Amino acid sequence: MASEYTEVAKVFKAFCDENRLQILEMLHSGEKCACKLLDELHIGQSTLSHHMRILCDSGVVRGRKEGKWVHYSIDPKGAERAKQLLEQQVALTAPCQQGKACCCRE
Repeated sequence: MASEYTEVAKVFKAFCDENRLQILEMLHSGEKCACKLLDELHIGQSTLSHHMRILCDSGVVRGRKEGKWVHYSIDPKGAERAKQLLEQQVALTAPCQQGKACCCRE
């Protein structure tokens, strides 16, 4: 069970930073080279690498190496998985007992 929570946390961690949200927005229009992301974000290469590692580890983004640069894009399967995980986390369930609150003692 703990590893399941770890995997879910990786996905949500990807969305919990302003820079990563900016990166995701930039990737909406398609694949971007790391050099383009660096120019737009005005951050250092090591900071970008940190953010991209988190995004790639979540499965939402994938990287493709070409020469000395990596080109990043949103992974459609990873994005769909993130949507499903969010839906699962906020879905309401039925009360534990018919008509009784969960904290009631018998």
